[in-house]
Amino acid sequence: MTLEVGDIEVIERLIYKNNDDVAVSIARSFERLEERIDAAEARLFTRISELEDRVEACRQDIVDDIGTLRDEVREFTRGDDEV
Repeated sequence: MTLEVGDIEVIERLIYKNNDDVAVSIARSFERLEERIDAAEARLFTRISELEDRVEACRQDIVDDIGTLRDEVREFTRGDDEV
């Protein structure tokens, strides 16, 4: 059983057609991967932003507490000086 020229041409067309399909499939896969990476990046930035807000709120609470303690210590030392 030998291959004729027409058979070889049919095989070549089939290979070239499949190459296009494979290339399109790979391109679409990369597009989906890029979308997933973008979505993950957006979620990470959102979480980092939330953490920054929490850290800043905690920092402000600590500053307020230190200010209150400082005022109480000053009042206490003034009370000792008056006695």
